[in-house]
Amino acid sequence: MIALKEKPMLKKLFIIIAVIIGIAIYFDRLHPVIAYQKLEPITHIVVEKQKRQMSVYGDGKHLKTYPISLGSSPIGHKTQEGDGKTPEGEYFIDWIHPNSSYYKAIRVSYPNAEDKAQAIEKGVSPGGDIMIHGMPNRLGWRYPLLIKLDWTEGCIAVSNTAMEEIALSVKVGAKIIIKP
Repeated sequence: MIALKEKPMLKKLFIIIAVIIGIAIYFDRLHPVIAYQKLEPITHIVVEKQKRQMSVYGDGKHLKTYPISLGSSPIGHKTQEGDGKTPEGEYFIDWIHPNSSYYKAIRVSYPNAEDKAQAIEKGVSPGGDIMIHGMPNRLGWRYPLLIKLDWTEGCIAVSNTAMEEIALSVKVGAKIIIKP
């Protein structure tokens, strides 16, 4: 049985844990919906891997630039499944994921015909399902830590707030250019 002196300590610990969980939930699901800015429709996206940034444009006008994380081995073009690289080249948004393991996700049209031909020539799978997405579900509060790392399997990761803005403004067919 817990001694009377220990009960106030347990109560304080419970309150601290509850506050931490509340903050985590806020930054994972509520903050992105509250803090996002409504953007004009996004017609194209430019990713600059070396600068770790992604800019969105509407009808040629720069709308916003976001910091990004990339694949775990980001230098160079993706050539096969599992290489940890983020592809380079011209693609388009071909699908908006309705039920992602990450805070919203939109798929990049990788691999294109050239990527597939190169992989066949090497006898490997080119991979696929390259997405622009937010943080892993229930881990949005870890954004300040994860944005400093290249942690995806080849995707482009942004904050949940950025993903909220992008997902509400981009349509299937928008062009994406991924530069080294």
